[in-house]
Formats: sequence, structure tokens, C-alpha cells
Amino acid sequence: MCYSFYDTLHPNDYWKLGDAGREYVQQGGVATLLRIMCDRNVGLRSLLYALSAGPMTLREVSDQQLDTHPELGWSRGETDMARQRVNWLRSMELVEERGDTYVLTEEGRSFVENAVAEWSDSNWTPATSDDGVRAGTYVTTIHARAVDPEFRATVISRHDRECPISGVDHLGLLDVAHVLSWSDYPEYRADLTNVLPLSKTHHAAFDRGLFTIGRDYRLLVNPSFETESELLQRTIIEQDGERVALPDESLNPEYLEKHNASLAWV
Repeated sequence: MCYSFYDTLHPNDYWKLGDAGREYVQQGGVATLLRIMCDRNVGLRSLLYALSAGPMTLREVSDQQLDTHPELGWSRGETDMARQRVNWLRSMELVEERGDTYVLTEEGRSFVENAVAEWSDSNWTPATSDDGVRAGTYVTTIHARAVDPEFRATVISRHDRECPISGVDHLGLLDVAHVLSWSDYPEYRADLTNVLPLSKTHHAAFDRGLFTIGRDYRLLVNPSFETESELLQRTIIEQDGERVALPDESLNPEYLEKHNASLAWV
């Protein structure tokens, strides 16, 4: 990845350092190498984010990469490319093998904790995006926020590419919502059990405390919330007490409990 091939006028062919290779020679270090690899290999960061949620087998790595990045194009069940990717990360001591699974090292966790904000200016956008919406930056009623688009893609793919409250499934209309807030709990920004995809409207409603989710994944609605909107009545008010369609253990119940303790009406 750090080399470029070119033909010469000599009988033999030669390998020559490219710009990335020269950068690595000049700067050195794992951080430089990882940035070069991530710049040239879509999905590497999303794999690190996914591994932060727990160990994964090669088959799970392969499926995660295809779920998050269908454009990678390898066949379902194929593990050769997944093995290559985890070996890249192992060579940088970000991942280690334990039995038949792969887990993040402390260095890997440190990278993940910082990457969600540091990589927010990445210019990657989903191959399935057809509306020109930049993947990393989204605006809500309350604030604007930039996150690593690979993190956003990882979160959305883990939840079947839709808002579990409203069913909105258009990528350009989905935000990454944090249970424990981005500003107050920076240590949980990259924790996949602290985030879920919500439509922009439902994200704003969640952040304003108009509804929340109990530790048993049931929707709780603020008693003072009134609206004439048919959409909000159907997707929030009428679902009060109903279980939200979230995979088991996708959200940390302790985070939900801590968030809900800050709401006077819960």
C-alpha cells in the first residue's frame, strides 16, 4: 500500500516508493501507517469500531465488512479478505487473536476512542448514498456535529439501516444518536452500546427529552409532549410502553438508566 509500480526503460521492472511510502519513511510510527492504510482501505476503521463491541470470528468480520460496505464486493462466507484485514491490524498491534476470535488490544481501544472525532473530516461517503449528503456531518434541531463517517456507517449497519423508532431508512435522514451525550461523556462517544441511528426528527425529540428508552428497551414518552403531527403521534405517543425493535444487548442498560435519571419526568 505504500509503494507504486512503474515500468522503466531497463530490461527489469522496479518498485518505487510512492508519496505514502515516503511519508511513512519520513514520519514513521504506527499512527502514520494506520492513517495510510485507512485512507486506502475502506472499512478498516469500521472493523475497529465493530471489534470494540466484542470479539469476532473471521466469518463475523467478513459479514460486518460487507454489511457496512457492500461495495467491497467479495462473496458472503469468504474469509480470505477478512483474514487479510485482521492481519494488517495485528501487524500494527491494534488487534490480537484469541482462539478463533479477534479482539482489540489496548492500543486498538485507544485508537477507537479518539477516531470518532478525529476522522470526522474523512471524505468517504457510502456507495449506496444517492443524495449527495456528506456522511460524516449531520445537523439536528439542537446542534451540528461531525463524526467519522465510518463510525456512522458502522452504527447504521448494526441496526439494519433504519431508525428503530420511526422506520425511516433513508441514509441521508439518519443521525447517530448518543444515549450519554457527546458533549458530557466524551469517553463514550465511540461506544457502540451508547449509540443508535435515529431519524433527524426523532434524534431531536430524544435529545430534547420528549421520549426516552427504558433499560428494558421500552419506549417512554414525556407526559407533557403534545403534538398534532400524525407521524409523531404514530411513532412516539402511540408507542408509549411498547418495546423498541432493538437487538438484545445493542444498548447498555446502565447508560440508559443514567440518561433517564437526568430526566425529571422519568
